[in-house]
Amino acid sequence: MAMPPIRGDRFPLEKSRSNKLAGVYLMSEGDTHLYVGRSNNIVSRFYAHRRKSSGDGVAPFAYRLACLASERTGVSYVAGHRDNRASKMADPEFKLHFQSAKERITAMDFRYVLEPDPVRQAILEVYCAVALGTPHNTFDNH
Repeated sequence: MAMPPIRGDRFPLEKSRSNKLAGVYLMSEGDTHLYVGRSNNIVSRFYAHRRKSSGDGVAPFAYRLACLASERTGVSYVAGHRDNRASKMADPEFKLHFQSAKERITAMDFRYVLEPDPVRQAILEVYCAVALGTPHNTFDNH
């Protein structure tokens, strides 16, 4: 929390030159903490949450926000089902929610802490999500 937040769609140049920054990151709007994640490449993950393309696996937090905004929170892994990601992403109305969510995320504060060990990352991610009360971390099994 002591880290000055990164804002916008550019990771600081001096940090992005470092090969892989592994650790845990936090996305907030002001004093409201929304999402904690972990990555072995925080710079890449920073951009994945903001990326303009809309393919599978890209911008997972934006996808979650779009599901909530569109009230399409059902989950399915069956091809062609209304509630699978591909079907939602093919829906023009859902795509508008998705684009809006990515714009919202780009305006969010982004902070991180370095932690190279994956077990410690997992523990830290869960701890931060619980301690900060981030509403978009579910840790659901699928």
